Amino acid sequence: MPLNELIQKLIHTLETGRGTRYLWFIALGLAIVGLAFLYDGRAYRNLATQEAMDSAQLARNIADGKGYTTLFIRPFSLYLVQSHNEAKHAAAPATTNLDFAQIKFNPHPDLANPPVYPLVLAGLMKVLPFHYPVELKKPFWSENSHFWRYQPDFLIAMFNEILLLAVVALTFFLARKLFDVNVAWLAALLTIGCELLWRFSVSGLSTILLLVIFLGLTWCVLRIEEVAREPQPRPNWLLGLALASGVLTGVGALTRYAFGWTIIPVALFLFFFSGQRRMLHTLAALGVFVMVLTPWVARNYAVSGTPFGTAGFAIVEGTAFFPRFQLERSVHPDFAHVLWFKPYLSKLTGNANDILANDLPKLGGSWASILFLAGLLLGFRGMAARRMRYFLLMCLGTFIAVQALGRTRLSDESPELNSENLIVLLAPLVFIYGVSFFFTFLDQMKLVVPQLRYVVIAVFVALSCLPMILISTLLAPKTSPVVYPPYYPPDIQNIAGWMKENELMMSDVPWAVAWYGRHQCVWLTLNAQDDFFAINDYLKPVQALYLTSVTMDGKFVSDLLRSGEHSWGSFIALGVLQNQIPQGFPLRNSPTGFLPDRLFLTDRERWKTAQ
Repeated sequence: MPLNELIQKLIHTLETGRGTRYLWFIALGLAIVGLAFLYDGRAYRNLATQEAMDSAQLARNIADGKGYTTLFIRPFSLYLVQSHNEAKHAAAPATTNLDFAQIKFNPHPDLANPPVYPLVLAGLMKVLPFHYPVELKKPFWSENSHFWRYQPDFLIAMFNEILLLAVVALTFFLARKLFDVNVAWLAALLTIGCELLWRFSVSGLSTILLLVIFLGLTWCVLRIEEVAREPQPRPNWLLGLALASGVLTGVGALTRYAFGWTIIPVALFLFFFSGQRRMLHTLAALGVFVMVLTPWVARNYAVSGTPFGTAGFAIVEGTAFFPRFQLERSVHPDFAHVLWFKPYLSKLTGNANDILANDLPKLGGSWASILFLAGLLLGFRGMAARRMRYFLLMCLGTFIAVQALGRTRLSDESPELNSENLIVLLAPLVFIYGVSFFFTFLDQMKLVVPQLRYVVIAVFVALSCLPMILISTLLAPKTSPVVYPPYYPPDIQNIAGWMKENELMMSDVPWAVAWYGRHQCVWLTLNAQDDFFAINDYLKPVQALYLTSVTMDGKFVSDLLRSGEHSWGSFIALGVLQNQIPQGFPLRNSPTGFLPDRLFLTDRERWKTAQ
């Protein structure tokens, strides 16, 4: 085709509706890219949570062909693996394999993370050029020759931001099917303008991937309700959708174990709203859900004798039995009284009250959730909207109970950005129903000029997305991407470089040593005496100790004076204030330049041989 005819055809296409639509989508795509560019330039941070670094280092091990093994060693995980292997080999005490805890000779299996998200990240690491050494010279990754951004952290964040766009698209299609195109566009706009979801996307957590799975599950549930109401329901379609809902719930449970409880509202919805063959559909969803979980549960049983590893004990953490992180740092935990009912009831009521008082009113990081709560009393014309509201409420009740019982110290360390935050998964649906109530309210307003309707909508969007608007308009202060204290990747990689590959370190930030330092590291035990030597003398020698501000900045009274003479607080008080390492402690050499905010002890002056 000649050039002049090609130009004329292009102009004709642009003048018609189809061409205008293409230009509109291109402009929308450029706006989203610009928004991501602004957000990452001003609010991006490197990985800041234990869970994100744990998933990343596990994914790297998978990508490197080391199997589902971890460099972040929990003492409680050592206890589970060792106890299981000792019981399994009790009839053969003469066995030559003495590494029952799988730490001395064999890589330690991960018992904390479900497999889907690490496997997805492992695939990403196979495809993209991940560069693990810190970069101190290239402009974007460094600033004035100082560390600024960690390239693998940034690539993981970019991947999750792409998933966030999928969340926006699914929100749009769900809202259009439930209500109309106006609700769909505004709900999608609130979703992409939700600063809390953007923070989750750059956090490195599995939340955005799980949100995609949950919205896919919601789509299946919605289609089941629609097909069941047809004059002649298609039985094969209904059965297929029921099976798909069970598969998606199972995949979600293998992304985050607590999500598995979503099978309860799914099964109840199928039982009440999936037509005459409701029992078949319910049992099909439950059956395929169990089938998806079974291989992974069998793996965990084979490795540790537990169905969900250390994660299955989350309900015990945060109770009077094991406050704070005591369970995961316990070498020999005492489960003698864990069957008492009252501590769990106290945990449920206390945490549920906090969720209802603080988390629920600001669900999704926007006051649009208030419209959702008010809209619960609204009578919707569409049958699908009414019934899906029941599914949403069942999910909300389930998530509140599961989140309250499964809450651990992770939620205290990072109140909003943590894998225990389940109700954030409901944010897109809350936006959809909140926007529908807003339009109902808007239709009842008597505006002098019809065009003022757009002004009201613009004000509503601006107030709902105010945190994101402040960031994108450069009004909010710029955030440093360096998460220090306590994480400074160049220093962690430096001290890990002093160690040999198979040597064991101990730290209060073992997840950071495992991810940034790429070295095997056990979590700081509960005390510096019995528990420390239980690992050092009987499992594997600890040849370096790295403490950060997490421990060094502990409270003077509770962490030093009242924690006992063999606590790490007393250890620091002797080592730092009096320059006396406790008698018999095997690590006595320390380089200069670490104190007072950090402490590094090792068995010899490794930094001299490394130079």
